[in-house]
Amino acid sequence: MNPEVITMGRVSVDLYPEQIGVTLAEVETFAKSLGGSATNVAVAAARLGHPSALITKAGDDGFGQYVRTALEGFGVDTTWVSTDPELRTPLAFCEIHPPDDFPILFYREPKAPDMNLTVEDLDFDAISAVPLFWITGTGLSDEPSRTATLAALEHRPTGITVFDLDYRPTLWASKEEAAHCYREALRHATVAVGNQSEVEVAVGTGDPFEASDALLDLGIELAIVKRGPEGVLARTKDSVAEAPPIEVEIVNGLGAGDAFGGALCHALLSGWDAERTIRYANAAGAIVASRLACADDMPTREEVEQLLRESSNA
Repeated sequence: MNPEVITMGRVSVDLYPEQIGVTLAEVETFAKSLGGSATNVAVAAARLGHPSALITKAGDDGFGQYVRTALEGFGVDTTWVSTDPELRTPLAFCEIHPPDDFPILFYREPKAPDMNLTVEDLDFDAISAVPLFWITGTGLSDEPSRTATLAALEHRPTGITVFDLDYRPTLWASKEEAAHCYREALRHATVAVGNQSEVEVAVGTGDPFEASDALLDLGIELAIVKRGPEGVLARTKDSVAEAPPIEVEIVNGLGAGDAFGGALCHALLSGWDAERTIRYANAAGAIVASRLACADDMPTREEVEQLLRESSNA
C-alpha cells in the first residue's frame, strides 16, 4: 500500500468508563479501544477513505499485540509500528462528566515506547514521498523521539506537513523548552493546528487572530486555531475564515480533536479552501464528541456530510 497519510507519534490503549458522571473510584466497567492522538488521526483519515500508516512504538505485551490488530482492522498500515523490548504499551483512563469535564489519567511511566522512536526506525523514502505527513508536539517532548521527529521533518522537501501542537504540560520540563522545540518544527511545517493555549506556547499569544498571523510569519501556509465554544479560525496569506461549533449532545470530548485532524487530512488532500475545510473538520469532531470512544468511533464521509446537511437546515 502506498499511503496518502503517514502520522507519527503517540499510541495507547484507552480504557474508558462505561458509567458516566462518576469518579474512577466508582467506575465498575471499562471499554477498551485504541488511542493516542497520532494513532487516532491515522484511523480517522483511513475511515474517510485515505490509505494511512502510523509510525509509533508499542510494548512487547498483550496490549501491543492489540494495537497492531486494531490498527489493521481499521485499515491502517502497521509497517512502521515497532516494538520496544522493555517498556510497556501505555494505558489511558478518563472520567466522563459531560459536557466539558473529562479528566484523563495516563499510564506512561517510566517512559512510553513511542518516546523511544529513533532515527533508525524511520523510512525516509516513505516520509519524503507521502502526500501528507502529520506530527505532534508530544513527539517533541523527550528524546530520542524529538530528534527522530525533527529528522523526519527535514526529509519533507514537498507535500503537506501538518504540525498538531498537542501540548501536554505534564510531558515537558518547561513551557520555554516546548516553545523552542515548537518553533524548530514549525520551520518545516506547512499547516499548524492547535487550541488557544497551544498556540500561545508556540507564538506567545493565545489570541486566535494574532496567533494565526504569527504562525504565518513563521512560514506556515495554513494556521488553524480551535476556539472551543467560539468555533474555529483558519488563516492563510490571502484569507481568514471562521466556522461556528456544531451543537450536539456531548458524551466524551476527548476524541473530537483527533476526528477534526483526520477530517483536516481529508480536506487538505481534497484541495478545499479554508472555510470548507474547518466546517467539515468541525462536523467530524462533533460526531466523535457525541460518542464514547476515540478511534473506534471515527466517522465516515456519509456521517459527516449528513451532519453538515442537518446543521445547515437547522
